[in-house]
Amino acid sequence: MRREALVALASASVLTLTGCSQEKLGPEAERGRQVYLSQCTACHAADPSQPGPVGPEVKGSSRELLEAKVLRVTYPPGYKPKRPTNVMPPQPQVAGDIPALAAYLK
Repeated sequence: MRREALVALASASVLTLTGCSQEKLGPEAERGRQVYLSQCTACHAADPSQPGPVGPEVKGSSRELLEAKVLRVTYPPGYKPKRPTNVMPPQPQVAGDIPALAAYLK
């Protein structure tokens, strides 16, 4: 019985700590997270701070960078790309969600 109580206590502690460590997102950033997970994770990692199988890490991407790269397949003036490839096609379907994506990736 004592072992079961220790396992239950350890499980409860892990769940509590996991719940506390997750950052609560505002509505716009949560929308951005949903768009990112549905539209971007085929090439970028589910965790935007990690490189994906095709695309680089994108955490911290500015709205200006997102508009240029996602919509026009270019880079803002003076921006140095993380990877020297041009494989990303335009993603016009997310044009209206660029502000939300920027809020999530901030």
